[in-house]
Amino acid sequence: MDKLEIFYTQLITKGGYALVLEGIIVTLVLAICGVLIGILVGTLCAILFTKEDKNRFERVFEVICKLYVGFFRGTPIVVQLLFIYFVILPLFGLAGSNALLVAIGIFGLNSGAYVSEIIRGGILSVDSGQNEAARALGLDSKQSMRFVVFPQALKNALPNLGNEFVTLLKETSVANYVTVHDLTYAFKTIGSASYEYMVPYFFLALCYLVLVIVASFIVKKYERRLRKSDKR
Repeated sequence: MDKLEIFYTQLITKGGYALVLEGIIVTLVLAICGVLIGILVGTLCAILFTKEDKNRFERVFEVICKLYVGFFRGTPIVVQLLFIYFVILPLFGLAGSNALLVAIGIFGLNSGAYVSEIIRGGILSVDSGQNEAARALGLDSKQSMRFVVFPQALKNALPNLGNEFVTLLKETSVANYVTVHDLTYAFKTIGSASYEYMVPYFFLALCYLVLVIVASFIVKKYERRLRKSDKR
């Protein structure tokens, strides 16, 4: 029996396809939930970073946010997973926590560190005259940010946010390090059942390639629609 036949037996005859389907769903859940958490956390950090008149509490919180961004931007995602799951959580008596929820949180925090810089760049790209005009119309600094500056900044940052989702989709491949049953875990399990990894890992790469191509297509299509709306 050749390698392809062995893989077919494990995938179809012995039900390995169920693991693959579960892995695809888990991978998409990790990426989608991670980027949504990242947008929320990153937006809060970016607004704090760009705010001019900070009180004492905000200055302390800004330092904490900078340390957070520095850690998650300065270390590999796999190190973050292992460090938080196997070191930090046990220190607080949370060893054996739900691996999927922990992974979602870590991917979200990792994404938030990068999104904070994306949103910050978007805010800084808005002409300062927009803020001045809003203040001249009687809006305070919070209202100006909420109704004038931030909507424009978000629109400017949307293409990069789409790219962040594509990047996060690929990075979820390390989630199996903390026993998450993602796409990589599925094909690794299929390979270990027959001690034949070449074909399973080939199809693993193919699956990620297809997911990334589809995600990139959706992002580019949305960007084109966004550009068309700008021309109206």
